[in-house]
Amino acid sequence: MRRLRLTLRFFHIVWVFWATLWIYALRRLRAGRLSTEGREQLRGEVLADMLQRLGATFVKFGQILSTRPDLVGPGITGALARLQDRVAPIAFEEVTRVLDEELDPTSRARLVTIDPEPIAAASVAQVHRAELDDGAKAAVKIQRPAARVQVERDLVLMMSWARFFDRIPSVRMLSLPGAIERFGEAMRNQLDFRLEAANNHRFAENFATVEGVDVPRLYDALCTERVLTMELVEGVRATEPERVGGDRKKLAKRGLGAILKMVFDDGFVHADLHPGNILLTPDDRVVLLDLGLVAEIDDDLKAPWIQTFVALSQQDGALAARLFYTYAPRVGRVDYAAFEADVLAHFASFHGKPLHELEASQVLAGMMNILRRHRVQIDPVFTVVNLAMVVAEGLGKQLDPDLDLIAEATPHLMRAIASAPPPRPPRREVPAQR
Repeated sequence: MRRLRLTLRFFHIVWVFWATLWIYALRRLRAGRLSTEGREQLRGEVLADMLQRLGATFVKFGQILSTRPDLVGPGITGALARLQDRVAPIAFEEVTRVLDEELDPTSRARLVTIDPEPIAAASVAQVHRAELDDGAKAAVKIQRPAARVQVERDLVLMMSWARFFDRIPSVRMLSLPGAIERFGEAMRNQLDFRLEAANNHRFAENFATVEGVDVPRLYDALCTERVLTMELVEGVRATEPERVGGDRKKLAKRGLGAILKMVFDDGFVHADLHPGNILLTPDDRVVLLDLGLVAEIDDDLKAPWIQTFVALSQQDGALAARLFYTYAPRVGRVDYAAFEADVLAHFASFHGKPLHELEASQVLAGMMNILRRHRVQIDPVFTVVNLAMVVAEGLGKQLDPDLDLIAEATPHLMRAIASAPPPRPPRREVPAQR
């Protein structure tokens, strides 16, 4: 039966893939002459549609790929970032069955009532409101019964396709097999809610002395591999900053400070950080949600990352080019002189501007375009960090347009410079100039 399902799924993927090629050809023909940006945007939209049709695992892969602007262009990352991991909820009878299987009778009895209608339903799990025996309001995250089987099946097929496409020279730079392997590890980690609980506790400890920044409190006796029970936090998602009340300047500073602390002080970063996973409460707290995916900056990589940020903030294009190139996990056939010249030209475009007028998103987006064009990869952890910085700036300026990212980041950066351990040796040297 397993082999039959795998075979049927394989042919389904093949059918969707070929149908997508035809859809792209027809839309391209109908659109007429398009600019380079227009063609890339069309490819992104068609790719996003295909992943949506292929289902939850592929949607999640698209979401993660959207955080790799060093691999794919902004037209594609923009389309993939809009992928919604929303699926029809499972029947409430299946929810109660998972709870009965995962919780011992004493713990199960603590869930006095559970709302049959979920708050949210995604590919791996759905969340329900509940009331505990002490009257506390809780949010219960329950894994879909078939989630693990579906994920493992799709990972097998995704790896097969990745190895096939990796034979194409123009695609090889994407390192698809390695990307699928890392993605598979991340998906399997998400299937074990005990790991998310451990992340939750670590974030809680990291922010214990930080006023106004929290993660939901867990009810540990009601947390298992497939069930996660936490306090129900009421607030506004950062996707709707216009609805935020309270002290918006305070919330902006606290949200930015939380992300800077993760990046520079702790080296332990929320790896699925987008406005939908940030809750802003009426009492001016910033609450981080959905902590299943994290990225940890290795000690021997902290110094190069800090140096890179210093190069960006000081507008030192030559240093930035050297750091990105020498520490890249993989590079194509790079003309280093041309690569450095493009980096210097990019930095010259904002040279002389006051630091508080620079937007990190523009600086980083331009840098990612250059890295992609010259086939210079960066460590996936750094893309998570870069995305966190862009989210920090975007959210902060929506709540407080006068917020200065560089000024807020400087104390964190100074502490990181002082405490960073010795860096690992570069992967390669800069080629000698002819």
